[in-house]
Formats: sequence, C-alpha cells, structure tokens
Amino acid sequence: MAPRTILYTGKGGVGKTSVAAATARRCAAAGLRTVVLSTDPAHSLSDSLEAELSSTPTQCGDSLWGQEVQAQEEMERHWEAVQEWMGDLLSERGVDRIAAEELTVPPGMDELFSLLQIKTHHESGEFDAIIVDCAPTGETLRLLSFPDVASWWLEKMIPLERRMMGAARPLARAMLDISLPSDKVFDDVERLVQNLVAMNVILRNRATTSIRLVMNPDRMVIKESMRTFTYLNLYGYLTDAVVVNRVFPREVEGGYFGAWRAVQTEQMELVRSGFGPVPILTAPYFEQEVVGGAMLDRLADEVFGDIDAGSLLYDDLSQELVSDNGVATLRLAIPFVEKADVELKKIGLEVIVRVGPQKRTIILPPSMAAYRPRSAQFEDGALSVKFERTDDRSEADTSAPRA
Repeated sequence: MAPRTILYTGKGGVGKTSVAAATARRCAAAGLRTVVLSTDPAHSLSDSLEAELSSTPTQCGDSLWGQEVQAQEEMERHWEAVQEWMGDLLSERGVDRIAAEELTVPPGMDELFSLLQIKTHHESGEFDAIIVDCAPTGETLRLLSFPDVASWWLEKMIPLERRMMGAARPLARAMLDISLPSDKVFDDVERLVQNLVAMNVILRNRATTSIRLVMNPDRMVIKESMRTFTYLNLYGYLTDAVVVNRVFPREVEGGYFGAWRAVQTEQMELVRSGFGPVPILTAPYFEQEVVGGAMLDRLADEVFGDIDAGSLLYDDLSQELVSDNGVATLRLAIPFVEKADVELKKIGLEVIVRVGPQKRTIILPPSMAAYRPRSAQFEDGALSVKFERTDDRSEADTSAPRA
C-alpha cells in the first residue's frame, strides 16, 4: 500500500516547518512509521525537532525519522553528466569554473531534485507516512504538472535528438570546436524526465497524497496563499486543509495586541471566503517558541484537536479551471447551498462570487487577465462559470449574469 504523503508549503516564516514536524510526531504517535523531510535549502527541521539530522533518514523518536535533503547531493546523483558537459562548455568560453557550475542548474531545479526523495521513499516501502516541509513556494510543484509533455519528450524527442547528435558530434568538434552532449548526458536527462513523470503520478494520487497550505492571518500572506491554492487546483493537486498559524488568542483583547487580534479577525473572513469548503485549521500565537517535542505536540493538539493528522481531511478539488479555444470554465465546489441567485464580479485577476449567504474569492492565473465572465450555472453543489477571451482588457473587469 502506498504511504500517506502530505506536503506543507507556504510563504517563508509562517511556521510550516513547525506544523510539518508537529504533524509527523502526531502520525508517529498513532503508530505510523513516519519520515519528515525538509526540501528547503535553509533547513530548520533539525532545530525544530532538536535532533541532529542528515541527508539520509535519521531516527529521532519512536516510529519517527527526520531528513534534511541536500540538494547538491541529489544534483550530483541525477544531473552529474549534464553539469559536467555544460560546465566544460562554459569554461571553454571563458566563464569561471565555479560560476559555470552554478549556471548549469536552472532555477528551481535544486528543489525538484530534493522532491525526488518522495519517489525514493515510496519505492522503498519503509514508511507508512511521508511528511514534506517544502521550500517557501508552490512554484516547484508547477514544474511537475506536465506529464504529457514530459512523456512526449521521452517517447519522441529524446530518441530523435540522440540520433541527430550522434551524426553531428564529429562535425561539430572538427568545424565549430563545440562539444555536443554525449549519450551519458542524454541518459541523465531521460532518467530525470522518467522520474518527474513518476513523481507526478504520486503527487496527483488524491487517495494518498495531499498538500496543506500554512499561512498567518495577514492579508499579504493570505493573498499569496490564495494564488498558490489556485495554481494547485489548476494543475490537479489536492489541497485537503489550510493551517492558519499564530492567531492571537481572545485573551489579548483590551491589551497591547488587541488591535492586532481585531485585524486578524477581519482577515479570517478572507481566509474562509478564499479557501472554503477546504477545512481551515488554526493554531494560536504561543507565548514561547515552538521548538522541541513538548511544544510540537502542543501545536499539534491545537491544530488537529481530535482529528487524525494523517487522514485525508478533504477529498475533492474545490476549484477547477479548464480552457479551450478562448473559452475557460471555472468550477467551484459550494456544498450545502440550495439553488440561489449567483452574483459574480471579476476585478483584475480576482473573481468574487456570492451564492446566497456564501462568498468566495478566487485569484486567477495571469493568463486569465483578458477573459470576461459570460455566464454562471449552479448545479449539484457546484458553480460553473464560463469566461470568454476579449481583446479589451477593461472589458474583462466586469460582472457576469446571474445564474
């Protein structure tokens, strides 16, 4: 049986490492053989768990292992031949060797290599639960959302380019003084593409894998999380919960932090409108740093209460966006609402939807800037909104007809 896999992501500094570590301890306490791994280049998982971790799983409790993945080691394992060829090519053109090695790794690739550890743990069968503390961005996940393109390259382009390079390699060296990539380079690329296709299958398996967004109740943080949420839904990744961390407790009302709590209370309305019906879990702003087993367990108690931290907390994509020939359809799951008037307004990339008493705010991808809402239909607990592309950007910011 495939292990339960949970990825935590969010803006830097919101406490996702603590939440990931707390989740791992809760899963281990439930009897699951659990590994929690950090793919963030600025590792803090060791500090959070108060344990010395390395690039391989290190036991740090009953049924609990921790791992801080070293991107450089993963790159050397998966990208060595490509780095050597590109490094030599750049060095021959006068680029400093150290700078050349840095330039051989495209931005974002280091975290991609780190995430391949998920595939390794899936194949090993050693763990029942895999908890991932991702780097502070959801962008890397988007790189894994093109299995069809990757498969096409694997089946069509790589064999063709191998044959072309084999014929052109002697000519290029003799006439152009350029070293074309060897078969070993193509082996690295082919293996990486195969791994990415396999990773995509794991991450899109909604029965076993989900993503949880961690945020603070601050408007800028919430807005970034909403954008990430839209992208995750757009590419078929399941978000089964959001965690709002560092919420000021009621006890601060009337004191120095009372104004902060009032602002946070307002922002929680934005969280509910932007992420519902996905479960929204909260944790208070503790009076001390969340470090070590006792504080992590306390955090887990606040976040999950009686909920099984390793269970699938929500099993449906709360929003889907598909586009074809200038027409896009946005589907929103809005359960527990009978057929009612739908009010819809698009301002820039924000879509504000009201269905009866409920309000949803969705942030669309930049490619949707030129689309205008044309119609809306509410059926079977879901709202479908149709958009059409328009050449007039000002016309794209408008209200749609009621359903």
